[in-house]
Formats: sequence, C-alpha cells, structure tokens
Amino acid sequence: MKVTRIAMIAVASTIAIASQDLMANTLIQNKGSDTLVNVAQAWAEAYPSVNPAVTVAVSGGGSGTGIAAMINGTVDIANSSRQMKKKEMQKARESGRDPVEHVVGFDALAVFIHKNNPANTFSFNQLGKIFGRGGAATKWSDLGISVPGCDSDKIVVVSRQNNSGTYAYFKSSVLKGAAEAGVISKGSFRQGTLDMHGSKDVVDLVEKTPCAIGYSGLAYATDHLKLACIAKQEGATCVIPTVATASDRSYPIARPLFMYTNGKPEGAVKDYMDWILSDAGQCILKNKGYAPVRNVNCP
Repeated sequence: MKVTRIAMIAVASTIAIASQDLMANTLIQNKGSDTLVNVAQAWAEAYPSVNPAVTVAVSGGGSGTGIAAMINGTVDIANSSRQMKKKEMQKARESGRDPVEHVVGFDALAVFIHKNNPANTFSFNQLGKIFGRGGAATKWSDLGISVPGCDSDKIVVVSRQNNSGTYAYFKSSVLKGAAEAGVISKGSFRQGTLDMHGSKDVVDLVEKTPCAIGYSGLAYATDHLKLACIAKQEGATCVIPTVATASDRSYPIARPLFMYTNGKPEGAVKDYMDWILSDAGQCILKNKGYAPVRNVNCP
C-alpha cells in the first residue's frame, strides 16, 4: 500500500510538471499586415508581463499573406489592414475555416512627399492623376508644382506590393473615387510604380527622393518628410492625418485595422485578444501612432 501511494504521488507530480510545461509552451502564431506589424510586435513583447505562460510569435508579409496563412490553418491570428475579400471568405469556408473579424484599431493612410516639396494639399482627383492608370500627371509641372532637387520633373510614384492591405485600401478608396469622377478610366494603379515590400521602405525612399510621392500608415511617419493634407473633393477643406483625425474619421483615408481568427477565439487566443482590446492594449496601440477603438486614458 505504501509503495502504491508513493507511485500515485509520483504520477501526479509528473502530470503537474507536464501541465506546467504545456502552459509554459503555449504559442500563438500571429501573421500578416505590414501596417500592423510594429504594434503587433509591441503587444507580443508586452504580453509576457500579463501571462508569462504564453508566447506570441509575430511576422509580417502583408495582409494577403496573413489571411492566406489563416485559411491554410498555419496561424492563430491574421493581421489585416483591409477586410477579407468575398473570395477569401469562400476559400476559407471551403477549407473548413470560419473567419471572425475583430477591429483592433484605426489608422490614417498618409500620403508622403519629400520635405522640400512645396505642395501641401492633394485631392482624391489629384492623387488619381498621379497614381492611377491613365492619370494625366506624370510630371510635377502637370500639377503646377516645381520641386527643388527634382531636375527631371518626373513624379516618382511609390506604392506597395499588391498583397498589401494598404495597397488594396488606397486602390478601393482613392483610385476608385477618382475613376468615378472620370479623372482616370479605371480605379487601378498606373504602370511603372515603384512597389515597396513594406511601409518603412516607402518612407525611406520618399525621404531620399525629391521627386517622389508615396503612401503608407501614419505610424511610419518621420520628421524627415512631409505629410500631405488630403481633401476628398476639389475645393473641400483638407485634413491632416493624425491619431485624432483617424479616430473621428474626419481624415478621408482613415481605415479600420483588423485581426481575424478561425471562429470565436477561445483559451489563450481569447485572453490575448481581450487584452489587446483592453485599456492597456489600446494604449500600446495609441503610443505607436494608431487610433484606439475607443477613448482611453493612457499614461
């Protein structure tokens, strides 16, 4: 009987240790949007202080990449700066997935120009002429602008790769609007754009190139370039991209930021998502230059 009791204690101890190891090795895979990758990494780095038993692995690659990974079942959370497309939803369901959308913040999609560019304001129609296929503005002088240091006068159009949610959102909002106004024939990008892998790459190129104009999330803005004031229509009051104007949606290219899970999150993933939407998680997002989903008082 004594031996049996000792054996039972040993088994119980082994189970307890195994359970602790399992808890310590809980891993959440999080992948997708380049716009979200900085704040996603900040969340992941802060979360061990909340729950040291959970590790969050973050990688970028673009919204489309994250969504594809969720459809394939290789991630727990997909980050996206655009909503999933109907065909992606259909493919997910055909693969036995049930995508659930979570809005985790808001972002101002900023238009960047070189700090020496004298322009300050652009309308959707002007951006359509610059970025859109068939757009009439291929030189800065076409817009009545002379840019110091841009001897060629040619507009260097900096964009994102087509798997980017930022690319898709700019296309669906700005270029579609310009097409509806008859400024360009189709709401698609012109040929010959310099398509960058990430938002930081866009900013770096525009900083160094007087002839350039590009777009990316506000959180990537630096003091070494200029943020354009954007008007949705010609003659309308323009709005500067800020956290505040993204929050109240007064900035014309403000957008929600999404995380997608396969079904309603449970267990460690649910706890993590709940924390992201808590005041602590939303303050991290705000301090990174994004707009929170609600008003929060941050230290």
